[in-house]
Amino acid sequence: MILKFTVTILLLFASVGVTLSQSKKEKALELAIEHLRRAMIDADSIGLSRATSEKLSYGHSSGIVEDKAAFIGRIVNGHSDFETIDLSETKIVFSGSTAVVRQNLDAITKDNGKAGEAHLVLLMVWTKEGGQWKLLARQAVKKQA
Repeated sequence: MILKFTVTILLLFASVGVTLSQSKKEKALELAIEHLRRAMIDADSIGLSRATSEKLSYGHSSGIVEDKAAFIGRIVNGHSDFETIDLSETKIVFSGSTAVVRQNLDAITKDNGKAGEAHLVLLMVWTKEGGQWKLLARQAVKKQA
């Protein structure tokens, strides 16, 4: 009876430890996503560079695919200008040092000075580089009405 009780308690503590670890990992990734969101709104080239992998593949809903330099340049020069970005329905799946993130994005834009809106569904791949989460790949599609 005591052995059964001890095993049950140990299993309970082990499962709590896994949950806390997953929660800490998830919080760190959510913070990285938030840093990227803020850097995109602020057109912050340093923040954008820190949040993205050197191997970035960034796909727009228009079909344009950019590398890291093109992605950052497009935002900094105002070609892609986000006034607001609201993210919702975040779903995260971890696989080792990689995470797949699905989100909805709703934004007010002013691309090349022209007011507009974006309503997208995102698929992002994040990877741990040097202990930090970095965006490795992103693909957007237009949200269905």
